[in-house]
Amino acid sequence: MTASAPYHQPGVVLTDHRFSLPLDHDDPAGERIEVYAREVVAGAHAGGNLPWLVYLQGGPGCGANRFVGKEAWLGRALRDYRVLLLDQRGTGSSTPANRQTLPLRGAPREQADYLAHFRADSIVRDCELIRRELTGGAPWTVLGQSFGGFCTTHYLSAAPEGLDTAIITGGLPTLDGHADDVYRAAYPRMERKTAAHYARYPQDVERVRRIAAYVAEHEPVLTGGYRLTVEAFQSLGMLLGTGDGSHRLHFLVEDAFVRTPSGPALSDAFQESVQATLSLRSNPLFALMHETIYGQGGRPTDWSAERTRGEFPQFDPAKALHGDAPLLFTGEAIQRWQFDCDPALKPLRETADLLAARIDWAPLYDASRLAANEVPAVAAIYHDDMYVDTGHSLRTARAIRGLRTWVTDEYEHDGLRVGSPRVLDRLLELARGEA
Repeated sequence: MTASAPYHQPGVVLTDHRFSLPLDHDDPAGERIEVYAREVVAGAHAGGNLPWLVYLQGGPGCGANRFVGKEAWLGRALRDYRVLLLDQRGTGSSTPANRQTLPLRGAPREQADYLAHFRADSIVRDCELIRRELTGGAPWTVLGQSFGGFCTTHYLSAAPEGLDTAIITGGLPTLDGHADDVYRAAYPRMERKTAAHYARYPQDVERVRRIAAYVAEHEPVLTGGYRLTVEAFQSLGMLLGTGDGSHRLHFLVEDAFVRTPSGPALSDAFQESVQATLSLRSNPLFALMHETIYGQGGRPTDWSAERTRGEFPQFDPAKALHGDAPLLFTGEAIQRWQFDCDPALKPLRETADLLAARIDWAPLYDASRLAANEVPAVAAIYHDDMYVDTGHSLRTARAIRGLRTWVTDEYEHDGLRVGSPRVLDRLLELARGEA
């Protein structure tokens, strides 16, 4: 491990840590990668002997939040903990894995074999090596948001001795469901979220249909090179899973067109906003690894979101373009066409196909160990969460001995971020038996 000299932001002291860890934990003498983490402690407690809390970001493939000072939930955590914001392997300032670096591995087969080491099981084993270096072996608290909650559930299965407390927000996974089960449950939620959006903004029904018709006719290439198809436009529904997402989608579509000498066209401002929302240039692992987080049981994921979409014909854009049905949005789904539309993903299409065909994924959850759990564990379950199925989460909650839940419809999937200190405060009270 190497550590930077401490430096300061308002009210906090920061230290950068870099850890040299095995790519393959079953081959500790083999290739190594670097994993980065930022330590944050309140300025008033900088010299104190505080317990550690490690934060596991959602994703997969997203680096930890870059907070300034005590933003969002961090201020509440810093009252009790020394916090470690971990850039999970391949993300943020850790050894990167993207269209620029993956060719160093070789051909797509070698790239896919490399990425097979970037799931929750490897992330938890990273955490365990890091914990021993930072805490001297003492257990720590893990806060897992979304996919970070999937990692935390695996942590409870694989290394509960490393945990003092497990806190999960919007991230209790199905323990044994295939990706097909996940998406069969997801598409009806996407339909409900779309209906709620149109109920709030009925004027958007015609606006969205008009944009979709233009996209179907022209299939424009956006300012940053993204090829916009109707299916890609529908995937803007990913916004509908966040607290302010419906409003953001409304503002996006309300001024989509400008008049030009050639007639109406999508404005540069609209194109720029859509490009920024849809492109995965900054976190391509989200696309590459997304369905692998459900890979277990000897079955391929096989582009599950794209296959199961066919079981829900109401999402066919033709119903809106050639009739009077509203166009339905989709979200929280990675589909193969994205590797044709997004220039940041196009070079990785064959690698993604190989990951989708892979069948040798190790099991991620140990039901018997979870049933005997002794680690204080709590979870926020957001009612009708678009990204993680509520029914799956509740079944998993019942399977983890002693886990306490807070089921709420006050927040969407991003409740930890937008709920300021309140969400974390509530979960800490539950974990400590104070509520």
